[in-house]
Amino acid sequence: MEQIPLTKEGYVKLEGELKSLKSVQRPAVIQAIAEARAHGDLSENAEYHAAREQQSFIEGRIQELEAVIGRAQIIDPAAMSGETVKFGATVTIVDEDTDDEETYQLVGDYEADTEKGKLSISAPVARALIGKSVGDIVKVKTPKGLRSYEILEVKYK
Repeated sequence: MEQIPLTKEGYVKLEGELKSLKSVQRPAVIQAIAEARAHGDLSENAEYHAAREQQSFIEGRIQELEAVIGRAQIIDPAAMSGETVKFGATVTIVDEDTDDEETYQLVGDYEADTEKGKLSISAPVARALIGKSVGDIVKVKTPKGLRSYEILEVKYK
């Protein structure tokens, strides 16, 4: 089985979500199903069907998280250093066409959130940045066309 890279922070977040699903959400949906069953005819009971659908989602997410956590390779960016972009690096780049600066931390697929500055290692921009250093120019094929970025800063925190 292939390992799944995660930052220490991402691993802790996924463990927290799994714990919440198992200890809070799963018992709540089981209770909701029991209450809906008490209302009688299940064929026309919307509450029952909604609760069963929610239960299915929760059980699927639990299985997914257990698989990810079981195959997790935890990488602590704070223990890393250097000028080269690697997994866990926080990289500041500037778009050469628009002069827009953006800062991203390169993280695993399961912890990516671009609104919070966490870019998936499998994203085209992240793949282009890997192995590059401050001052390098990377060209990336994006949905908006070919973009050119200059690396301004590489940090590990």
